[in-house]
Amino acid sequence: MRDAKEIIAERAARELKDGYIVNLGIGIPTLVANYIPEGVEVILQSENGILGMGPAPEPGEEDPNLVNAGGQMVTVKPGAVFFDSSLSFSIIRGGHVDVTILGALEVDEEGNLANWIIPGKLVPGMGGAMDLVTGAKKVIVAMEHTAKGKPKILKKCSLPLTGAKVVDMIITELGVFEVTDNGLVLKEISPGISIEDIKKVTEADFIVSKNLKIMV
Repeated sequence: MRDAKEIIAERAARELKDGYIVNLGIGIPTLVANYIPEGVEVILQSENGILGMGPAPEPGEEDPNLVNAGGQMVTVKPGAVFFDSSLSFSIIRGGHVDVTILGALEVDEEGNLANWIIPGKLVPGMGGAMDLVTGAKKVIVAMEHTAKGKPKILKKCSLPLTGAKVVDMIITELGVFEVTDNGLVLKEISPGISIEDIKKVTEADFIVSKNLKIMV
């Protein structure tokens, strides 16, 4: 059986179009770089000052001087550029990022996102997430559907928000939801999963698309 994280990352990668500037958050979104479709060239951006990241390095090929905003070692493509964080955030805040793909602790049916503070845990801050969800043209949440069996897609977020009504799409191992003015719409469903299965692990209400497709 395929790993849930790999399923999510591969499906999220199919949302990327040729020429996009894309920011990938830590965790599952980082894996998206390994699944960019053949023939699609995107420019991966990292908040710490890289434009032109490549996929994860092969074992033994890691360079400790090349890391993303989460401290993970990365590769860079020919023509990649490096700059300071002020220019990096000028790119983000200036609306030059086409898509940002982030993880989440909670998302609700209005498209509110909470992804930076875990109750009871000491955290250094929200990083660039607040800037990304307001500056990027499209915001995709790529996350596992539940955490320790508890739903992560809620009626209303209980944690401090990263952004209000900023999410455009949610991709989990069970399906793909689009956030609309009428609420969440289930657009795709994973093979072997029923709508009832999804309802059991989703607190939020959602509409089932008339053109519901199988997620491949």
